[in-house]
Amino acid sequence: MGAFDWRTFLARLPRRIGFRLSLFTVGALALVFVAAWAAPLLEGTLSFDFGQDAVANLLQILATSMLAVTTFSLTAMISAYAAAAQGTTPRATQLLIADTTSQNALSTFLGAFVFAIVGLVGLSTGGFGDAGKSVLFAGTLIVIAVVVGTLLRWIHHLTTFGRVPDVIDRVEAAATDAVRAFACDPHLGGVAPVAVPDGAAAVGARSAGYVTGIDMARLHEMADAAGVTVHVDVLPGAFVGLGTDLGRVTGTGADADVLERMCGCFRVEKHRTYEQDPRLGLVALAEIGSRALSPAVNDPGTAVEVLGAITRVMTVLFTESAGDDDAPYPRIHVPQVTVGELTEDALRPLARDGAAQVEVSLRIQKVLGELVRLAPDDDAVRALGEASVRALRRAKAGLTDESDAALVEAAAASVRGHAGA
Repeated sequence: MGAFDWRTFLARLPRRIGFRLSLFTVGALALVFVAAWAAPLLEGTLSFDFGQDAVANLLQILATSMLAVTTFSLTAMISAYAAAAQGTTPRATQLLIADTTSQNALSTFLGAFVFAIVGLVGLSTGGFGDAGKSVLFAGTLIVIAVVVGTLLRWIHHLTTFGRVPDVIDRVEAAATDAVRAFACDPHLGGVAPVAVPDGAAAVGARSAGYVTGIDMARLHEMADAAGVTVHVDVLPGAFVGLGTDLGRVTGTGADADVLERMCGCFRVEKHRTYEQDPRLGLVALAEIGSRALSPAVNDPGTAVEVLGAITRVMTVLFTESAGDDDAPYPRIHVPQVTVGELTEDALRPLARDGAAQVEVSLRIQKVLGELVRLAPDDDAVRALGEASVRALRRAKAGLTDESDAALVEAAAASVRGHAGA
């Protein structure tokens, strides 16, 4: 595994459920072993008679209940994942899996179960004296207090976990983070694209899949060492096939070894992720809205909520700005996602599937009108205006009542007014 793969693995590790499970399990084992290790040191100074094996009884109750609670929690999590995938979009599942509250709950319950089992084994083998049992009893009380607090938070969390509003909020948060990062650094630390000279050497993809990230620091380090310039062709979120050009390299130092190592700076995976991809969050929001507008669901209210979330995400795009600092990777030319592409990702599915819903068509025009007022340049205004025209055309084709169509047309005219058309 290359350096970039290790950095990616370490960055994603805290979001994996196995990471917290391992930490809590190791902590539980450590607590039991500390009790056994401290027993000889505390003999004669810390010794209480708990009567009729109170420690063993508590551990037995803890082990039995934690096994049941762990199984219940895992079932609840899987059900929430399935409900989110079926009721919103499968693209949101990765956000639910990374939820820290559910991971902490499952890890706490499993850690408590391991603590109880190991404690019972130690007691049955005579590994604890009276002092050790006192320490183990105190540790058991601490574990029970932690479990009760976690269980209360977990029960409250389950009332919203995986529901449609919760999923919308999670996707909006992920989309906002990605869009903010894009707005502040549209070229990923590189510089704007330029015309690529003839004879540039291509960096080909090693496998088919989605580009989920580019290690700009490592790529620039290689380019600087070889004295070459890199022209990136694909952005995170793009699908590539085997041998597709990921970028082109100009300069005399672009030999086969350099191109091969540069290929490792482009992470290609089977599924898109929200890292470095400002479009995926908007795509996921649009999919949630489209699912709500399907004939089987027929829930325009959820589509309207999604449009509100899209408005907030696009507002961040237009109000955040890149700094004036020099690009840290001047040897790398990187294209940027356009406002038109982001607008199409967010609104085209809703305009298509909500064409026969006057409430949705009106809200789309209102969203575009709000965004036109915030648009930072003429290109953004033009892209939003074109989206308004296309949405109006779809609405007029889908609405059967002339008064509804007139309302949408008036809203579109307001968008053109804001755009100065």
